[in-house]
Amino acid sequence: MTTDPWGRVDDDGTVYVRTSEGERVVGSWQAGAPEEALAFFRRKYDALVTEVELLEKRLSTTDLSAGQALSSIDKLRTAVRDAAAVGDLDALMRRLDALTERAEQRKVEQKQAQEQARTEARDIKERIVAEAERVAEETTHWKSGGERMRQLIDEWKAAPRADRGTEQALWKRMSAARNAFSKRRKAYFAGLDQQREQVREVKEEIVAEAEALSGSTEWGPTSGRYRELMQRWKASGRADRASEDRLWARFKAAQDTFFQARNAVFAERDAELRVNAEAKEKILEEAKAELPGIADPREARARLREYQEAWEEAGPLPRDSRDRLEGAFRKIEEEVRRAEDKEWRRTNPEARARAQATVDQLRGSLEELQGRLDKARAAGDDRRVREAEEAMQARRSWLEEAEKALDEMS
Repeated sequence: MTTDPWGRVDDDGTVYVRTSEGERVVGSWQAGAPEEALAFFRRKYDALVTEVELLEKRLSTTDLSAGQALSSIDKLRTAVRDAAAVGDLDALMRRLDALTERAEQRKVEQKQAQEQARTEARDIKERIVAEAERVAEETTHWKSGGERMRQLIDEWKAAPRADRGTEQALWKRMSAARNAFSKRRKAYFAGLDQQREQVREVKEEIVAEAEALSGSTEWGPTSGRYRELMQRWKASGRADRASEDRLWARFKAAQDTFFQARNAVFAERDAELRVNAEAKEKILEEAKAELPGIADPREARARLREYQEAWEEAGPLPRDSRDRLEGAFRKIEEEVRRAEDKEWRRTNPEARARAQATVDQLRGSLEELQGRLDKARAAGDDRRVREAEEAMQARRSWLEEAEKALDEMS
């Protein structure tokens, strides 16, 4: 009988392995020497050792999942327990027990990491859903809102998955937000289309009236009406682009037709009125030269009336010189009026009496203040001296102005 520390070969060729539970048969050997039998079954043991070492290395150096590790350990445990091999099978079992503990610890760690990852995934998707709901409820910038909603859907797809129940509940909210946004946008544009159609109808009416007025020769009233139509056009809003461009082209064509005809008539009329402008230029020059030299306002007023009559008889002015000539003549009329007002104030008895009363009052006030000043100086009261001098200075200034006004009335 041939033996080694972990097994033996009986005389009949039966091969045994020794374990903590006793000996068990692992095979028989009839083909050669007993030492060869033990060597053969030791090689089978070495193969098991290699598998255990490989699993130990994988568990230490890779992210092998706990479930895969435990499954591999169970398979190896069965292989070691039933192994047809000679070696320290109890030591291999102890190593597998140690691997089991490590795998169980990894299982706990992986479960915690998985829970944390699901929590983080839930938080990420909660944020995505919350923003999608905000976009759906608040945004009125439909283009940027639609782009943001698409980005949020992409972010959702790229985000890690939470647990199934949370994932389904959040996706239900996400889908509802997307549908709500689509409904609001659709309703907005439907309302906008309706509004644009209403604007188009209003502008059709404006254009129809503009075209009806294009042949009018009532230049003043029609020009005013075109201004009103333009204000209505601007205030009515915008129709769709195609209708807007088409209607504006018709409106402008009608307006241009009227104003071109009016301008042609006015140009012809202005040419006829050049002679009136020349006559009024002459009247203006004569009035400027004569009226400022008339000292008597009543005489100046009488002479002005003659110029006014001549001005009216000269007839209307062309548009390009109307404002300038009319403005210059109004200045002459204003100068004559101011001279009349000044003369009236100068000769008004009531005004002269009031001016004289003001002068007398100020002179009396100065005499009274002079008395106060003399008393203050005699008493050596510097404060009262200063107050009296300041009051007298003010009264003298007022008296000077009052005397000047009185002199102008003399």
